[in-house]
Amino acid sequence: MIAIDEAKKLTPKNLAPVSLVTGDDLGQYSLLKEAILQSLHFDPSDLAYSYFDLSEHSFQEAERDLESLPFFAEEKIVIFDQFLDITSDKKHFLEDKELRRLEAYLENPVESTKLILFAPGKLDGKRRLVKLLRRDAHIFEAAALKERDLRTHFQKYAHDLGLSFEKGVFDNLLIKSNLDFASMQKNLSFLSAYKKNGLVSQKDLEEAVPKTLQDNVFDLTQLVLTGQMLQAQDLIKDLRLQGEDEVKLLAIMIGQFRTFLQVQILSSQHKSEQEIIGSLSDYLGRKVNPYQIKFAIRDSRTLSIAFLKFCLIQLIDTDYQIKTGRYEKDYLFDLAILKIATYKK
Repeated sequence: MIAIDEAKKLTPKNLAPVSLVTGDDLGQYSLLKEAILQSLHFDPSDLAYSYFDLSEHSFQEAERDLESLPFFAEEKIVIFDQFLDITSDKKHFLEDKELRRLEAYLENPVESTKLILFAPGKLDGKRRLVKLLRRDAHIFEAAALKERDLRTHFQKYAHDLGLSFEKGVFDNLLIKSNLDFASMQKNLSFLSAYKKNGLVSQKDLEEAVPKTLQDNVFDLTQLVLTGQMLQAQDLIKDLRLQGEDEVKLLAIMIGQFRTFLQVQILSSQHKSEQEIIGSLSDYLGRKVNPYQIKFAIRDSRTLSIAFLKFCLIQLIDTDYQIKTGRYEKDYLFDLAILKIATYKK
């Protein structure tokens, strides 16, 4: 069970004496934190709750409340937010002696108090306090999910919203969301508001979910590759009116064509889709998005390695010329697009 599903089952009664909420997937962490506070019916005006943002409150004040007995209730919940001192974040709000006092509290917590520590980011495993928390606290961690777990979670979430998907549309939603937890949740909310319930088509996805810059650049690439230059020029004009910089557009296009070239080279070696994913993951030192590779294989199938090398060289050279101030960047960008569109394949 992932942390956010576990959080939804929390109540003040089943809350552990000490809970740690952490994680370096900050979008998912924000949703996890919200889910925990909702499950506990957190109300800052309720005397059964005490909330301290450690970036604003002194630890002395928070510690005094932590160790005092509850008023008008059998138990109370104390929340320390922005507890960055146990993460790799450079910001620290507590002194070493204050951290040691908190360590001492964890060794002998007040029975009538339940403590929640919100610590966004990656935990610093070298700290004694982190070791104590891993030993004694209930930990809710917003860690990046494997693709299978992300898919399972959001298929269930979509089902709860009354949504189902035509073939391939859910995969496209994963791609559009870049396999990011918070983006998936947000985009499903858009779809739910647009569709209410029922079968989601590709058209529904395109109309309900706002286009990202990556989406627009992908559309631009497809227009250029298929020779639709009038539409490509209109899209470039729209992107400029939206304030998008040519250097940013080039960076995304370079990434696209580099991926196209990589999958085409590996495909020419008769590697399967899974072997291509494995080879690129090993080469890059990280797990690549399998859906991006799947669609890159599809979209580059008719493109030659020579053409892709030409495109990549043009884009990289244009990026260099813009950054060195050779000519106006809009002229250089338009020229690169024209050279790619008119290449004799």
